[in-house]
Amino acid sequence: MSSSTTTNEALFERAQRTIPGGVNSPVRAFGSVGGTPRFIASAKGCRVTDTEGKSYIDYIGSWGPMILGHAHPAILRAIEKSLPLGTSFGAPTEGEVLLAERLVERVPHAEMARLTTSGTEATMTALRVARGITGRDAFIKFEGNYHGHADSFLVAAGSGAATHGHPSSPGVPAALADLTRLAPINDLPAVEKIFQNEGETIACVIVEPIAGNIGCVPPVPGFLEGLRRLCTEHGALLIFDEVMTGFRVHPRCAQTLYGVTPDLTTLGKIVGGGMPVGAVVGPREMMEQLSPTGPIYQAGTLSGNPLSVAAGLALLDELAERESVIYPTLEASSARLVDGISAAFTDHDIAHTIPRVGSMFSIYFREEAVLNFEHAKESDAERFKIFFHGLLDRGVNLAPSPYEAAFVSESHDKAAIDETIAAVREVAGLL
Repeated sequence: MSSSTTTNEALFERAQRTIPGGVNSPVRAFGSVGGTPRFIASAKGCRVTDTEGKSYIDYIGSWGPMILGHAHPAILRAIEKSLPLGTSFGAPTEGEVLLAERLVERVPHAEMARLTTSGTEATMTALRVARGITGRDAFIKFEGNYHGHADSFLVAAGSGAATHGHPSSPGVPAALADLTRLAPINDLPAVEKIFQNEGETIACVIVEPIAGNIGCVPPVPGFLEGLRRLCTEHGALLIFDEVMTGFRVHPRCAQTLYGVTPDLTTLGKIVGGGMPVGAVVGPREMMEQLSPTGPIYQAGTLSGNPLSVAAGLALLDELAERESVIYPTLEASSARLVDGISAAFTDHDIAHTIPRVGSMFSIYFREEAVLNFEHAKESDAERFKIFFHGLLDRGVNLAPSPYEAAFVSESHDKAAIDETIAAVREVAGLL
């Protein structure tokens, strides 16, 4: 791999010749904000450095898992120790057992865990388990919730909350999308209506307990509790997709924060310390339905990859050992940042709302609270473009979309927070 320095523009032009759109994941593109993606050469702590050598305070954090900051010494040591022993075996390892034990210890309802290679694989597996256990095919998801790119999850809303889904990507069979039922997030009556009309066909409800892909949208009081009640009443499973929220918003996941127990939980990103990983966790009676102890098939050569497992163990152990320091620090830093941003907007009479749960937040340019995807789409997207590029020019890196959450890490110290707020104040004068 060449180490020669080049510009972001030149590298992007080159990338588009061999990579669709020049990026290997659409969320990295600058399609909604315009301009050229920054090609990252290195990262340390709360900062990333692009191929031109420019440093940015980073609030993407690899979409959540860098809760301690980039290139944390404990995680690097774990990877360095594991690397000489081999990178992939296609056979069981002790590390897999240890990581499964950590997950069972720290996710309240978990008695067993199945490791996968990604969050997409974890949600796909959880849906298959729910269908296999219930013998039903249909399921409910929510507009704006993202559960990976498996066919069943790539649907858009039809006309009305209880309509069948329609494929939102070519290549997704209509017959498969027809098994997906959609409702607006935070709209319990819509879910009740679906269950009333066809509850005997619903295998599960899958939900992000805090939506993270329409920005940060917390659940309204009673919403998650209502989902739990409806699933229990109708014999469906409740799946919490905690790929973003797991160990991020609470030491024992969002389900502990809100006091609602799902049947299955999917995890990713953070349980690999930023390396490729995913997991499904749940009670023994459900998890043992997976092959080889049960009839529901799931497999993966790289599931439980030794490097990912080593990194994940290091991160989870660090979170456990320093829990009383890390989470209060994250809360204080995140509150200070959001309060500073809000004050800057208020001083310039800019309509805004900034929902936050722990170290996860998002910025909407509208006054009213955002409770669902329709509300999120009413945010001023043009103003966000100006805001995004203004911050980027001043060395602050947000996700290149008005519909993504931002993440604070332990490494975002007072200096980084102050620098960010100062940049926001400058840009607010341009909005």
